Amino acid sequence: MSDDTDTQRAAAAMVEPCVGPVVLEGSFVRLEPLTLDYVQPLCDVGLDPELWRWIPYAVTTPDEMREYVTDALREQAAGHALPFATLEKETGRVVGSTRYGAIVPEHRRLEIGWTFVATPWQRSVINSEAKLLMLRHAFESLSMNRVELKTDSLNERSRRAIAGIGATQEGIFRNHVVCADGRLRHSVYFSIVKDEWPDVRERLEARIERLAAQD
Repeated sequence: MSDDTDTQRAAAAMVEPCVGPVVLEGSFVRLEPLTLDYVQPLCDVGLDPELWRWIPYAVTTPDEMREYVTDALREQAAGHALPFATLEKETGRVVGSTRYGAIVPEHRRLEIGWTFVATPWQRSVINSEAKLLMLRHAFESLSMNRVELKTDSLNERSRRAIAGIGATQEGIFRNHVVCADGRLRHSVYFSIVKDEWPDVRERLEARIERLAAQD
């Protein structure tokens, strides 16, 4: 390998990734940049209190949904987040939302979270393919070194799902968040690093194939 090639690769590695609005589309899911236009479609499917059981601040009214989207867009404007509306590709119906957050371009890391999927689409292929699309974009297009995921320590279903795709549990942040009801939430942190991505991708693709066969 030439010195010129090594120099070019080193220079490329120093360029910070630009985490900007993008459409991510798979076979079953389409992720579109979130805007205020999605407030009503999200209200149509996303005001069920059960969806927000493990979220520190529930969204159960149209005003709260508007504020939720507005906050996400503020975070995007500050360069800290990139929120999406989650659409069922076949019908074009909005079924939830998800987000890149805690973006630190200089260290090539970000978090995937702030995710909710309306009840009729839970346990379907929707969330798995959305994760595949976001992880693939993070590692293969943005050249991230690390993707983080976290969940409430009491949310056993979420913990199993994250571990099930091959993410590594790193620890529990005790008394991490004060929830709206005053409960102190412990947050379980997981991560996937770039060397692990090929195995995680394979697991997710296999899961999507199984779920698609069940529908």
